Amino acid sequence: MKLAIVGVGKMGRSILDGILRSGMLSPEDIGVLDTPERTLEVARETGTRPLSLPDLRYAERVLLSVQPKDIAALAPQVAHPNVGYISIMAGVSTAILSRRLGTRRVVRCMPNLAATIGKSSTAITGPREAEEAGDLAFTRQLFATVGDVYELPERLFDAFTGMSASAPAYIAVVAEALADGGVKQGLPRAQALRLAADVLIATGELLRRKHPAVLKDEVSSPGGTTIYGLAALEARGVRAAFIEAVEAATQRGQALGREDGV
Repeated sequence: MKLAIVGVGKMGRSILDGILRSGMLSPEDIGVLDTPERTLEVARETGTRPLSLPDLRYAERVLLSVQPKDIAALAPQVAHPNVGYISIMAGVSTAILSRRLGTRRVVRCMPNLAATIGKSSTAITGPREAEEAGDLAFTRQLFATVGDVYELPERLFDAFTGMSASAPAYIAVVAEALADGGVKQGLPRAQALRLAADVLIATGELLRRKHPAVLKDEVSSPGGTTIYGLAALEARGVRAAFIEAVEAATQRGQALGREDGV
C-alpha cells in the first residue's frame, strides 16, 4: 500500500480525489481510515481499501488529515517503523511530529480549501531524513494534484497559514460585503453574489499578470467612481484590517503548536 489517508473529511477527501483524478496512484494503492461508517462509504465510492488502525503498518506513507488536537491520542496508534508521515495539521511542527511518531520521516504541509477544486496553494517542508527517504518528493507530487506547491522554511509556515490557508475565508467576507453593497444600491441578491464572484475570479487572473498597485491605478481614473470608493475603504482602515487578520491567524497557528496535548 503506497498511501494510507487517516481522515477523509473535506480536505482528506479532496486530496484523495486529486490523486485519483491525476492518476498519480491507483485506487488499490490507497487505503482510507476514518469513522467506520465514513471509511466504508469513501472506500466504496472510490475503490480504495478500507483500513483499520493495525493496517497502517503496511503503508509506505501515511497522510494525517486530522485536527491538531487529535495528534497526542492518535500518534501512538499510528506510529510504525519504516513508515513516512505527511501532516496537514495546522500549527504542528516537524519537531512535534517527530517526537510523537518516533521518526524523522515527517513532512509538514499546509493546503487551503481550494484543494476541493484543484486550485490549492500548498506549503511543504521536512527534515533531511524525509528528503533522503523520498517523502518530500512524493509529497510534492501528491499536492501538485490539487494545485500549486511551495517549499518553505518551517519558520514561515505559520505566516503562510495565516495568509494563504486562511485567505479563502477573508475573501469570502469581501465577496459577501461587495454583494451587500450591490443589494443596498438595488441589485437583486443572486445577481450581486454572482457579480462579486465573477469580479474576484477575473481580478485574480489579472493579478497574475500585474502588480496590485498597477491594477488599482489602471481602474482609478481622475475624479472617477473608483477613486471615491477607494477613499472610502482607506477611511475605514481596510488595509490595516487585513494585515491584522493575517497577524492574528499567524499567532493562532503558533499557539496551536504550544497547546497542551499537541
